[in-house]
Amino acid sequence: MRSRTIRGLARTLVSVSQTNSFAKLPVILHHGILGFPETRVGAMRMRYYRGIDAAIARLGHSVVLTRVHPTASIAHRATQLREIISRQLDALGAAKAILIAHSMGGLDARYAITHLGLADRIQVLLTVSAPHRGSSFADWWKLHIGRRLGAFHLATSLGLDINAVNDLTRDSCRRFNETTPDAPGVAYYSVGASRPWHRIPAFAIPAYRIIQKAEGDNDGLVSVRSAEWGKTLGVWPADHWHTINHRMVLELKKPTGSIVPYYLSAEADTK
Repeated sequence: MRSRTIRGLARTLVSVSQTNSFAKLPVILHHGILGFPETRVGAMRMRYYRGIDAAIARLGHSVVLTRVHPTASIAHRATQLREIISRQLDALGAAKAILIAHSMGGLDARYAITHLGLADRIQVLLTVSAPHRGSSFADWWKLHIGRRLGAFHLATSLGLDINAVNDLTRDSCRRFNETTPDAPGVAYYSVGASRPWHRIPAFAIPAYRIIQKAEGDNDGLVSVRSAEWGKTLGVWPADHWHTINHRMVLELKKPTGSIVPYYLSAEADTK
């Protein structure tokens, strides 16, 4: 099943690359909130984009994995992202790259492209289950955990930056979208994800239900509607973690298998 996922991603990237004539551009994989490129626990190694980076590298792309602040604001993370991309592309001798950004990473990417001059270095931005219109779960967390239970006060007293929560609310994302237009010369694509509640990891079911009531179909953190930006390439039958190949649910019947469809077909691109 994992190999089918990798083959599906490989076919997708081949299609995008051939259609847009930049088959060997570097690919940058940018993580979302609480993300990491790689972590180790003893002998066990865990990668954020599990198996995906290797599949892209086999196509002949140089792959760059980012690491930015896990819970800071979009502006803070975007500044770090711009610095990483500029430094890595210069080291590779590459003028531009394909940027794939998961979850909150999609908002970091859009901010850096529009406001920080990254448009000159990015040919294509593909966001995967990114909350472009915010998340009603972030609204709920901010009110109940952040304010009523004092998480914001505690974080401040401990010197922790958790401004990501504020930036991911629906009101904040509405303002973000008003002031962050797409940059000319950058192609924007997006993918959403959705599953029925019984195929959502148990720890995410409360968030799933909050979002389902307010926004409709979702993957446990981001609704399908919120994930749409630019040209939408479809909705994957996956939860939020499955979209980066971390499978938290045992699928006994009709397993999702390969969760990655073609990013772009040659026929669709020529229309």
